[in-house]
Amino acid sequence: MKNRVKMQILGALVLVSAGFWLTACKSAPPLTKEQALAMIQAKYAQGPGTPFDVSVDDRGMQQGVAAKYWVGVKRYPNGYWADFKLTPDGAKAMKLTTSGDTIQWRPDGPNDPRYAVVVESIAPSHLEARADSVGDVQSLGDDKTVAFVEDVNLSALPDALQNIAHNPGNKLSTQRLATFALVNGAWTLQSIN
Repeated sequence: MKNRVKMQILGALVLVSAGFWLTACKSAPPLTKEQALAMIQAKYAQGPGTPFDVSVDDRGMQQGVAAKYWVGVKRYPNGYWADFKLTPDGAKAMKLTTSGDTIQWRPDGPNDPRYAVVVESIAPSHLEARADSVGDVQSLGDDKTVAFVEDVNLSALPDALQNIAHNPGNKLSTQRLATFALVNGAWTLQSIN
């Protein structure tokens, strides 16, 4: 009888000790999609923005002429080569990635769909996470990951240059993966790949 009472007391002590031990271990707080999006947007908002390289194809060249960003200064005998000079309005919106202020249009043929030149915007573009693209929070060991679509925000660019940037050949969205780590009991953004 004495052994039985001792065993019950010992069992109760083990259970109470286990309860105290489990409550002393703190579990990680949950990470929601909204919290992840807020941390990603905050990271992007910290940056000053960067110029955006705009690929200008044949349609973009026509749009640039209509927007008075450049004017034709020379047409070659083959009929599809030409030189275009940046106008003052064009120089306010962009600069050429090559030196000078003349676009040398040199496609392989009159209907070359792959030929393009690259100009760089003067106004900076910013990156942002597309809110409706944020995936579910996934566990990766002790870390958490979230997949999302990163968009280039071109709102600082003039409308005509934005239209040219929406032509084929310009990458305005990229699939990304954000990794979050638990630091001092709170989730922090570790990296965006």
